[in-house]
Amino acid sequence: MLRLKRSLLVLAAALLLSACATTAAPPPEERNPVDPWEPFNRQVHSFNMAADRAVLRPVARGYVKATPSPVRSGVRNFFRNLRSPVVIVNLLLQGRPGESLEAFERFFVNSVYGVGGVFDLASQADMPTHDADLGMTFGHWGWEESRFLMLPFLGPSSVRDGIGFYGDSFINPVWEWARSEGTYGLLGLFVVQTRASLLPLDEQIEAAFDDYIFLRDAYLQRRNFQILGEQAELPDYDAYLDDEDWDDWD
Repeated sequence: MLRLKRSLLVLAAALLLSACATTAAPPPEERNPVDPWEPFNRQVHSFNMAADRAVLRPVARGYVKATPSPVRSGVRNFFRNLRSPVVIVNLLLQGRPGESLEAFERFFVNSVYGVGGVFDLASQADMPTHDADLGMTFGHWGWEESRFLMLPFLGPSSVRDGIGFYGDSFINPVWEWARSEGTYGLLGLFVVQTRASLLPLDEQIEAAFDDYIFLRDAYLQRRNFQILGEQAELPDYDAYLDDEDWDDWD
């Protein structure tokens, strides 16, 4: 309990400092059309980065250090399997019943024979994998462009995807359990596991000339590709990394 109180105090101090910090943003006429709220988004990004440095990243590193790799893989498989209802429903909403059935078959096999999804037997059997969420469903039916929005704690998103995330939370067992039962242990483990899986990306983010733009464009690229496929445009990441950083990766 004492350690938790100390962590909360450190987090509060870090968030206070980030709130006082100001990050320069270009004037309105020079902003990316998809990010007209850049000054606000940068402030939220600073808040998130401070929270991450103070609490989430150290906890994720401790989790990786203390937990054997097979256990972490099982936890990751478990949460991926729990998300299956979101994928199944949204594939149906997108008019893809065949793929929705395949996603249900994966969910059934992993849930029944894979000990609740801890073991990904469906992948071992070469069963196809699909991904879908409500934001992608909105995009499938025409809402392709949406203003970028940095969400507190959750990170990069958009107006479309933020609404979609909220809608999906009602059929995502992790979020629905936390909301209905008022217990956040499962949600906390999910957050820590997700952050631990992103640790390898920390060096790339820190190497970016502007980590906010790097994260924003990486997110938008991924979402555009998920919705538009090969028609999606790729951002020029060379502009966001120092030349010497690229030289190190050659």
